[in-house]
Amino acid sequence: MSNDNRVMIRVENLTKFYRGNPKPAVDDISFEVRAGEVLGFVGPNGAGKTTTMKILTSFLAPSGGRAEVAGFDVYQQSLEARQRIGYLPEDTPLYKGMTVVDYLAFVARVRRIAPDTFKARLKRVAEQCAIRDRLGNLIGELSKGYRQRVGLAQALLHDPEVLILDEPTSGLDPNQIVEIRNIIKEFGKTKTVIFSTHILPEVQITCSRVLMIADGKIVKDAAASEFGGGEAVQAITSLEEVFRKMTLQGAV
Repeated sequence: MSNDNRVMIRVENLTKFYRGNPKPAVDDISFEVRAGEVLGFVGPNGAGKTTTMKILTSFLAPSGGRAEVAGFDVYQQSLEARQRIGYLPEDTPLYKGMTVVDYLAFVARVRRIAPDTFKARLKRVAEQCAIRDRLGNLIGELSKGYRQRVGLAQALLHDPEVLILDEPTSGLDPNQIVEIRNIIKEFGKTKTVIFSTHILPEVQITCSRVLMIADGKIVKDAAASEFGGGEAVQAITSLEEVFRKMTLQGAV
């Protein structure tokens, strides 16, 4: 973890309602993430993870409360906040008809990265994400694992302070999951990372801290080392099962 102890993500009483639904998707949640933390944002499908991430990345406006990234309000100062965020959505939107290098060059232009700076950044992210031998390939011809790596590369290209990754290992095979997990751990040495998952062992292996969310509310905030372990982690891979057990025990 970095020696920098700044609060990089601050969420205060954040609430989000969707039109036509009286129940909030995110219900008055508050938390902070400091520099150098790898935070696992976990919960069953529909718990509010993606909604929270979309608010943090300025894709959605909150219904109440506020959020800051690197000291900038994500609603009032969205451009400044977004400049400091690398974001990988769950569906990894990529242009499949472009080669990897052309796509990353396009992202660099959108991010207003100078051409001479782009060459150095491209070399760095290609090495970090292990895609140097795929730069000339069409994205549509890559495996899902390599497309995830390209998605991570675009999120890192502008050297952001904060990485926000929504289910980055979703749909990958076991070997690909290990590869992406190792990349995230390496990022966490120099970046603040928040990533969502509904698979419990992901957070045990990758994260320094865990936030568990259910029905739009935070129900647990603990160091990853305190979040179960050993045989229990191997036996319970689905958070839906975790919540069922916690409910039966009166913990939720």
